[in-house]
Amino acid sequence: MPEYEGIVIRPPSEAQSLILQYTIGCSHNLCNFCPAYKQKRFRIRSLAEMEQDIRECLPAFSTTRRVFLADGDALHAPPSELLSLYSLLRSSFPRLQRIGMYANTRNILGKSLDELIQLREAGLGILYLGIESGDDELLTWMRKGATAAEMTEAGRKVTEAGIKLSVTVLLGIGGAGKSMEHARATGKLLSTIDPDYVGALTVMIVNGTPLYDLQQQGTFNLPSPFEILSELAEMLSHTEMTRGLFFANHASNYLPVRVRMPAERDEAVEMIRKFVSEGDVSSLKPEGIRRL
Repeated sequence: MPEYEGIVIRPPSEAQSLILQYTIGCSHNLCNFCPAYKQKRFRIRSLAEMEQDIRECLPAFSTTRRVFLADGDALHAPPSELLSLYSLLRSSFPRLQRIGMYANTRNILGKSLDELIQLREAGLGILYLGIESGDDELLTWMRKGATAAEMTEAGRKVTEAGIKLSVTVLLGIGGAGKSMEHARATGKLLSTIDPDYVGALTVMIVNGTPLYDLQQQGTFNLPSPFEILSELAEMLSHTEMTRGLFFANHASNYLPVRVRMPAERDEAVEMIRKFVSEGDVSSLKPEGIRRL
């Protein structure tokens, strides 16, 4: 089996996929809340390196149907190199049905619609895009590197190319002071992007990140668990998706929620608000088992 460099992160939906590390780290790597790639220098691995990894995987994964290309944003690679890698993957894994990758707004906008269509035709089935918030002031503060308008353009380009789009948002990232503003702006952004999937995670403050330092200085305060759930309900109530699933069942969340949009949205909002009004702390996921 191949050896991975550092910690490798994958979306929950890629749990059954073969994980291959195509890029090391993240090409942006500036977000103030993210601890994932701080110890890595970004680079794109060569086709020869990938071929070696694939060769080592074949005995155990010859019938694999899904491949996820780590690390942080493998879409940063040039289209020609991605197409060569996809061709290698298809020839190595005859039953391959889908290739997935993380992306960021900049590397989506840096590719033409025709290039994205070529990648989809070559096997790219889903992209995972972290938008975190729809509030431009918060996005600047987070050092996200993109505005809400740019994220809208990027998300729509992905779906226009026929590629499934899964976006993540961060509950609590607005702090106690901007919780509801963040929720409403993010719901509005999700409505304009209209992705196939939304994953709502709850921000967890990790030692070594700028957000941790801000908390220690007293300039950032997390909302309480029930305030975060109120934020989730508010975000959902302002989200007008035409289809797809809205998940808040990540290991970081206090209350697991899965909503089929738009049919189940109003019922889910009512359920969350009722849960908050009851204030039963024993029903929350304990802090000790919450994870990134």
